[in-house]
Amino acid sequence: MRAVLMAGGSGTRLRPLTCDLPKPMVPILNRPIAEHIINLLKRHQITEVIATLHYLPDVLRDYFQDGSDFGVQMTYAVEEDQPLGTAGCVKNIAELLDETFLVISGDSITDFDLTAAIAFHKQNKSKATLILTRVPNPIEFGVVITDEERRIRRFLEKPSSSEIFSDTVNTGTYILEPEVLEYLPANIECDFSKDLFPLLLAKDEPMYGYIAQGYWCDVGHLDAYREAQYDALDRKVNLDFAYKEVSHELWVGQNTYIDQTAVIETPAVIGDNCRIGARVQIEAGTVIGDNVTIGADANLKRPIVWNGAFIGEEVALSACVISRGTRVDRRAQVLEAAVVGSLSTVGEEAQISPGVRVWPSKKIESGAVLNINLIWGNTAQRNLFGQRGVQGLANIDITPEFAVKLGSAYGSTLKPGSKVTVSRDQRNVSRMVTRSLIAGLMSVGIDIQNLDATAIPIARTVIPTMSVAGGIHVRVHPDRPDYILVEFMDTKGINITKALEKKIEGAYFKEDMRRALIHEIGDVSYPSQVMDRYCTAFEKLLHVHTLRNSRAKVVIDYVYAVSGAVLPQMLDKFGADAVVLNASVNKTAMSITDREGLLTQLGHVVEALKANFGVQVSANGEQLILVDESGYPIRGETLTALMVDMILTANPRGTVVVPVHASSAIEQVARRHDGRVIRTKANPTALMEACQKNPNVVIGGSGDTGFIFPQLHPGFDSMFCIAKIIEMLTIQERSLAAARSELPRVIHKTYTIRCPWTAKGALMRYLVETHPAQNLELIDGVKICQPYDDSWLLVLPDASEPLVHLYANSNDREWVDETVRNYRTRVQTFVERQQEYQPAEV
Repeated sequence: MRAVLMAGGSGTRLRPLTCDLPKPMVPILNRPIAEHIINLLKRHQITEVIATLHYLPDVLRDYFQDGSDFGVQMTYAVEEDQPLGTAGCVKNIAELLDETFLVISGDSITDFDLTAAIAFHKQNKSKATLILTRVPNPIEFGVVITDEERRIRRFLEKPSSSEIFSDTVNTGTYILEPEVLEYLPANIECDFSKDLFPLLLAKDEPMYGYIAQGYWCDVGHLDAYREAQYDALDRKVNLDFAYKEVSHELWVGQNTYIDQTAVIETPAVIGDNCRIGARVQIEAGTVIGDNVTIGADANLKRPIVWNGAFIGEEVALSACVISRGTRVDRRAQVLEAAVVGSLSTVGEEAQISPGVRVWPSKKIESGAVLNINLIWGNTAQRNLFGQRGVQGLANIDITPEFAVKLGSAYGSTLKPGSKVTVSRDQRNVSRMVTRSLIAGLMSVGIDIQNLDATAIPIARTVIPTMSVAGGIHVRVHPDRPDYILVEFMDTKGINITKALEKKIEGAYFKEDMRRALIHEIGDVSYPSQVMDRYCTAFEKLLHVHTLRNSRAKVVIDYVYAVSGAVLPQMLDKFGADAVVLNASVNKTAMSITDREGLLTQLGHVVEALKANFGVQVSANGEQLILVDESGYPIRGETLTALMVDMILTANPRGTVVVPVHASSAIEQVARRHDGRVIRTKANPTALMEACQKNPNVVIGGSGDTGFIFPQLHPGFDSMFCIAKIIEMLTIQERSLAAARSELPRVIHKTYTIRCPWTAKGALMRYLVETHPAQNLELIDGVKICQPYDDSWLLVLPDASEPLVHLYANSNDREWVDETVRNYRTRVQTFVERQQEYQPAEV
């Protein structure tokens, strides 16, 4: 049998270790990852290996040559022009694969029983067998579900945290029959997980998952790299050591001198031709490469030191990585999780702080304290984008320097000369961040349409009319007053796709940004009549005559956060009386407690003025809470049902879009009006996309996110919602209190449980496996439905916190209370058991 070794990766998330080294050549126990893989193949009698190369191909080719020194026969296939993807590069060598073959990733450490996996493949007459394993935190990997016979039924490539439905993941090792390659186009980039396997699933080709026992670590980032080293030293994985074991768990190479006063704890590895000076302290877990010199009195606490490094006297290294040929001078300190790239110099008494990355060939001056990455920026985040845009602490995470680079990265994904709208809320911090974003965009040749302080619904409305490539909106986060939220929109005004988010992240982290020449620098213009365009679109979708006859009185509370100019002006034009509260802008964002106090105040004002209703507007014009004529607040699930009821009353047989956790009152209301309900994932982008792509949608959203009227624009709009409520109440001749009293009585209860990230995937798999498939919905999280009524329980992992949320829904209060108690206990017990079995972190 032949094996295809996927060795083309550049290891972006292992930078700065892989600036001058392909990821498969990164050493574990002083041997390249690829060598450990070849040793594994050899143990299972697989000695014909074809390596597919792209990034720095000569490094691997020069090391292994024809493979004879390693007991295998090596052949190489180099992707010269552009990477063809995991499947495309194998398709490229299809003529060499005329029988069952194995594909194995070049960037993982494992000791799986490949012989057993191959036997399983042949026994099941499978066309494609994926070798799977179970991991505590599957968010980084492709999640897979198999049936009782291990036939693959569903998989999801790199799910978001709320999409996890199992902890069984794809390890990137496959056993394939040659005919599956016929499904792939030639010379076109394609991927096994994204392209080939979904196609095989659709064609009902026999595709199985072999759940392997043993060790597996995807060395995809620096934490995993260190973890793999420590696990190998602790014999958690069966790897071959390059050196002789001179005493229990101490491996030392040839021609190495260790001073008799040195103290070495085991396990530890010291390579060939090393010099360990007097009184050196080496803690258990330390790995030292070949040709390394350690000066007297140095203190090494589990560092990983590559070949050719020089460590001076009294140097302190703590759980860090020191790359090839690096010099660390006397009394310098390199602290936990820091990485120093190859051929760099750390001066005397310098200090590199925890987690800091130094790229290759850099010099740190004597006595310097380095707290930021050198030279590639000041952040070590793995991802920029969360569930909703880019967010972080104002002027701490989201700084002017960060925003300039983010603007440059986004602009670099667009064609030079493209136009982008930029808008913001009225706070000073948002103005600061916006100006920095504009500078970054201009530097890469992007022209700016600056909308200045503009409510986000207005920005979304005008974007499709302005011939722009997209838009950016900056505001204080709706739920966290100390956070800034930066949202990116496409040409339709919808939040950008995950694919474009990844492109922006790639440009940001790789510093892959163009620089415009002086005459190409972007321009800034301030478009006129932006408000007029919004008002015109706003007016076209309302029954103006009805509004003029309503003589409604509405109290609007802007919570010291949103411009009050547009809506009162529009309502006044329609003959409605708008009383505005708290329309000035505070420098300090309001806390939730403060907003609750203002809501109570709003209820009193509505009662005193005998207004039709009141509304508290938030999230820069996106969200709202209603107060009826008696001062009673309407929010959350009640507000969702109320809006759906009013809109479907006016638009029978219409379609409504709500998040997966909305109460079943929505279905009950829809049945009254012969309407259709579409449920989506619990995030704003999913709601926006569903409202755009489905026909006859009359309203979308929820009381928590705000409401979408897709005929106006694709986003949430509290301003248009208020005008629509006035219109609906007038036409339907009822008050808010009356409309609320006619809603279905549904019990909808929420409970939140702490759940470590490492237990989320296992919890979802446990729920899927312990309930009948016909009772489950996996839109987002795991929803367990009762077959004969609208009762259900949803277990939804939180997208950004180590939490899971339980939502119980029924017409029967006792069922809801009992179900929440039952599943709260089940989830908590499961999480506790997972933590008991979870090994301590390194």
